[in-house]
Amino acid sequence: MTHNQMIQTEVKDSTGKQVLYISLELSNKKWKLTFGDGQRKRERTITSGDLEAFQEEIVKTRKHFKLGEGCEIYSCYESGRDGFWIHRYLESIGIKNIVVDPASIEVNRRKRRAKTDRLDGLKLLTMLIRHWNGERKVWSVVRVPTLAQEDERRPNRERDRLVKERGAHVTRIKSLLVLYGIHAAVGSKFLQLLEEVRAWDGSKLPEHIVQELKREYERIGMLDRQLKQLKEEKKQQLAASPEQLQKVKKLERLRAVGPISSWNLVYEFFGWREFKNVKQVGGAAGLAPMPYSSGDMQIEQGISKAGNRRVRSLMLELAWGWQRLQPSSKLSRWFQSRFGGGGKRMRRIGIVALARKLLIALWQYLEHDIVPEGAIVQKA
Repeated sequence: MTHNQMIQTEVKDSTGKQVLYISLELSNKKWKLTFGDGQRKRERTITSGDLEAFQEEIVKTRKHFKLGEGCEIYSCYESGRDGFWIHRYLESIGIKNIVVDPASIEVNRRKRRAKTDRLDGLKLLTMLIRHWNGERKVWSVVRVPTLAQEDERRPNRERDRLVKERGAHVTRIKSLLVLYGIHAAVGSKFLQLLEEVRAWDGSKLPEHIVQELKREYERIGMLDRQLKQLKEEKKQQLAASPEQLQKVKKLERLRAVGPISSWNLVYEFFGWREFKNVKQVGGAAGLAPMPYSSGDMQIEQGISKAGNRRVRSLMLELAWGWQRLQPSSKLSRWFQSRFGGGGKRMRRIGIVALARKLLIALWQYLEHDIVPEGAIVQKA
């Protein structure tokens, strides 16, 4: 079935209301726009970010399709590096837009398939029409945070990036020292150590390597100052948001959940998402199981990995800490009974299941005051 046939099939089930559909295929230099009204299509390319040209193309397409100015306009684009500013712009001019998870878009399973911006735009247009004609499961729609909610996550993400950068500089310094047979810690007295340390043969380090090591250490100092400043900003941010502060403090009362973990969970997950059931909680973090069953074949494919990767990574760390620091809890006892006697591979599989159960337990604890069974809760 061609794209035109698919679109025409869908429009027969519509209410007959005039609608203009737009799919946006985004790139650094160009935006590929694919318009459709359910029967016809029109393709145009504009310069990336040229909003005036975008609105001009909408006006031209309305005239081309003979649609009234009062027609509904639906649009979509794939989530990516452009974030949500395009979504907010489209909503501001009266267009009903959805942001799509690109990993959820169905593809032809042939070994070789044609892929161009034009074909991708047509595919998005077809699926957009199917979506607005009732096929809500045709893809996964990304939940768009408010501008304030998106901004609240910046300090947390910046901290993660700074910590990684600091670790990279420490590793670099150690690697440079190993070139001369030196194994030393990188601490507060590193510059003094650098004056005293000797190479494998007892000689002083060459001049240029010393200067390079000093510059690397200066970068670590700069990162430490930025991390300290960021910590103060996070305290001020929490103080200005009593509701979020309450959630962070509540999570911190559970042993194995520290300040950074509780902060991450609240601002990345629990603070701005609303969940109706436990399935939504596991699915939003990408921790939902993905079974494959066909005939007599039954395979467990692992987890979906379709949600927030930061939360997923954090929950795996918390799960390891939970079974170590909360050994008497029901979750830890379940893990030990099912996977404690297995090898490393079985324990890695089990920790993912524990992470999913723990995330659900934390949600129930925050939303319904249900303390995880057997867990140690510290006094407020």
